[in-house]
Amino acid sequence: MRIWSISDLHLGKEMGLFGSHWEGHAEKIKEHWIHVIHADDLVLIPGDLSWALKLEQAIPDLEWVHNLPGTKVLIKGNHDYWWGSLSKLTTILPPSIHLIQNNAFHWKGVTVGGARLWDTPEYSFKEFIEFKENPKAKKKNPEELAQVELNQTIFERELGRLKMSLNQLDSSANIRIAMTHYPPIGADLKPSRAAQILEEHRIQICVFGHLHNLKGNLDLFGTKRGVRYLLTSCDYLHFHPIALL
Repeated sequence: MRIWSISDLHLGKEMGLFGSHWEGHAEKIKEHWIHVIHADDLVLIPGDLSWALKLEQAIPDLEWVHNLPGTKVLIKGNHDYWWGSLSKLTTILPPSIHLIQNNAFHWKGVTVGGARLWDTPEYSFKEFIEFKENPKAKKKNPEELAQVELNQTIFERELGRLKMSLNQLDSSANIRIAMTHYPPIGADLKPSRAAQILEEHRIQICVFGHLHNLKGNLDLFGTKRGVRYLLTSCDYLHFHPIALL
């Protein structure tokens, strides 16, 4: 039995417009997945599974993941608009897929919790991402300031959800893992509010995604204060699942 992770599968849409490396990305993921992952393995998917807007539209993508080897655990990403209430989702989920939403997942001595998180002013990844800033942008307009305030409100709520989930981890488990969609810490691994929560709950590994179009072959994150931080966005991993254990 091994534990793997890969996030931001972005199924249901051709991703080539985001760069040539995304062309045929679903087939790349499938090929690499079935090459290394076995039926008795655990696969963690930290968000952005499908572009579907409604639950019914996401069913083919959920079935696609279900038909791959392993037991899968998902959390919600910022593009998972199809993701509704847990009670409704569990009625249509294929048997190999499990969700974390204000709860925790326990499996063969492994306990997993987490939350989506959100943008926070504590850290930024702009210097690592290929994009062009608007040279005419001098100051934030009222709408942008309102968005900053909204982001803070959402982030505070997500921290509460992270605590709620991690409080339900199995205290007897040998392996304690957290999943977030947004990174819980900056690339320099300086202390953050989310990281403090992970440390307080004795998390050993935290996997997350959300970041794309990173410059070159950057080797970001690492281990700090007992927590190993792993970015698992599929394009960052060249569409190969990464082995955690």
